[in-house]
Amino acid sequence: MRHFEHLPGEVRASLFHQEPGEFGVDSPARTLAVALGATLYCPATRPRLAEDIVKQAGHGVVSMVLCLEDSIDDAEVPGAEENLVRQLAELSRLGPGTQLPLLFIRVRTPEQIVDLIDRLGAGVRLLSGFVLPKFTEERGGAFFEALMSAENAQVTEALGGRPLFAMPVLESPELMHRETRTDTLSGISRIVDKYRERVLALRLGVTDLCSAYGLRRAPDMTAYDVQLVASVIADVVNMLGRADGTGFTITGPVWEYFTPHERMFKPQLRISPFSSGRAESLRTALIEHHMDGLLREIELDRANGLQGKTCIHPTHVAPVHALSVVSHEEFSDAVDILEPQRGGGGVLRSSYTNKMNEVKPHRAWAERTLRRAEVFGVAREDVSFVELLAASLRT
Repeated sequence: MRHFEHLPGEVRASLFHQEPGEFGVDSPARTLAVALGATLYCPATRPRLAEDIVKQAGHGVVSMVLCLEDSIDDAEVPGAEENLVRQLAELSRLGPGTQLPLLFIRVRTPEQIVDLIDRLGAGVRLLSGFVLPKFTEERGGAFFEALMSAENAQVTEALGGRPLFAMPVLESPELMHRETRTDTLSGISRIVDKYRERVLALRLGVTDLCSAYGLRRAPDMTAYDVQLVASVIADVVNMLGRADGTGFTITGPVWEYFTPHERMFKPQLRISPFSSGRAESLRTALIEHHMDGLLREIELDRANGLQGKTCIHPTHVAPVHALSVVSHEEFSDAVDILEPQRGGGGVLRSSYTNKMNEVKPHRAWAERTLRRAEVFGVAREDVSFVELLAASLRT
């Protein structure tokens, strides 16, 4: 699979200086962690779950979470498990040419992992892993032990020897509470480091974090406008997202809104990027659906060290992916910084002659940018996120 594969070849050629690269379930974890992009959550109770998965893959979704936790009522869990097993069995009967996203199951308990893997049988081959909720050091060990103990010889054969990954969700009240945050993050750091080869990414559960104080951000605001939440994100990245080889990929928080709401503040999208043709109507549609807030939050996610995003509605996928494409200017800067002859450091003027590129301090940024370019591609010099988003929304 690859990002923007749902677009016609000639459209991709007109948009990309370097087209997105291919990846799959067997790709290295480092690649998959970046490739996750907009991870679409879907309740496991959906009666046409298999059909929905295939449909979303056709619209550009490359990662999905089939949820057995907070998205469904406690009383629905047994039925949701049965439906999930049945729907994945239906998917496994489809032809080998059927395009599917990376699939993860969000469980409630460690015991569910063992039980579901057993019930799925050969259908486990469709899975890339599990999402682990309310993750702490105390809960984490049991989740990882369950994951590894469930991988018997039959499961390993069905998976073709590849591992099942885990994506812990950082959302416990102990992270919000100032007096327990550092100890909680230190404990999480110990347990994810112990099972580092199984951790694909760490996910931020901002909705649960807000619930500890009865908070909910309005559609005019981002997670970074809620200072209690912003402080947690900063500390999580500080301790778990370092670029020195000890860190993990950390994904952006969910955006909750997808239909129009009464607006209190001015729109956050400038007119100039949308000043021609159909782009003007695109700007209007984005503002009407409060997608300008989502776009701003995606940019702030990246500025704060996060990659990808949790999504609860298909309309959020295209904006996340459009803003994940590396711009031609970013790519030029990254390539210049990583030129072999510049290994000794120094400062150089950017190819766009509008900024300073300092080789040693900007190296980690450049390496991260080129990893993103591998899976999301590089836009042509005259192509912005507006053209990428418009093309995605036309399909």
